[in-house]
Amino acid sequence: MYASSPDAPRKPLTVPALAAMKAAGEPIAVLTCYDASFARVLDSAGVDLVLVGDSLGMVVKGEPNTLAVTVDEIVYHCRAVGRGLSRALLIADMPFLAEATVERAIASAHRMVAEGGAAMVKIEGGRPSALEAIHALASREVPVCAHIGLTPQSVLALGGFKVQGRENAARAALLAQADAVVAAGAQLLVLECVPTELGNEITRRVPIPTIGIGAGPGCDGQVLVLHDLLGVSGGRRPRFVKDFLAEGGSVRGAIERYVAAVKAREFPAAEHGY
Repeated sequence: MYASSPDAPRKPLTVPALAAMKAAGEPIAVLTCYDASFARVLDSAGVDLVLVGDSLGMVVKGEPNTLAVTVDEIVYHCRAVGRGLSRALLIADMPFLAEATVERAIASAHRMVAEGGAAMVKIEGGRPSALEAIHALASREVPVCAHIGLTPQSVLALGGFKVQGRENAARAALLAQADAVVAAGAQLLVLECVPTELGNEITRRVPIPTIGIGAGPGCDGQVLVLHDLLGVSGGRRPRFVKDFLAEGGSVRGAIERYVAAVKAREFPAAEHGY
């Protein structure tokens, strides 16, 4: 037996193209990925952005949360995923406390880009250290995706995986964080588990594309963890997840159906929001 050959190379998606997609109103389809074989399927199915997420700690390693993931592991999986991509843009997740100081953030990002082949790095949170890291990297021309709302690396401080921004004070804080990450230089923004109305407001408010996960259909794009999309994560399915494998009939069919649903703004539906 032998593995099939990768698809013919196509023009890669660039970071500036993301801003053009927001301006044109073209939804951005994003999925996590951790190996070359799945990367080839995602790429050929039309996924725009592929994220090597620290979710690998839970869905690949079987950890209870994302906190044990290391920079070494992110770099390893980025290299594997990158070998399967020809068009999709590769994003690397900054692991827990990898951005705790500017020096550490620069060193971590250097490895993810130079060794892992990532075109962008993602940093969770709107706290001062995260903003300093975003500014330090952006000023050195490293593209950065910010991530606010429910930030899984803050699970201990939050007391679990909970929807954020329901109360007026929390809503105001998230709006301020959205403004702050843009001012620091972020070029993409993930919004996780926030009320649909707040996701819509932030998307209208910021000039950079927003990628929602449990943030409603009004975001500029959507992201899911691949294993959730396929219904193989185990445990209770989050409200914002849809099992596309049942609908698509195969792994490739599920991913193609997800991309089509995001592009047509059929997913997420009202029942997937808060």
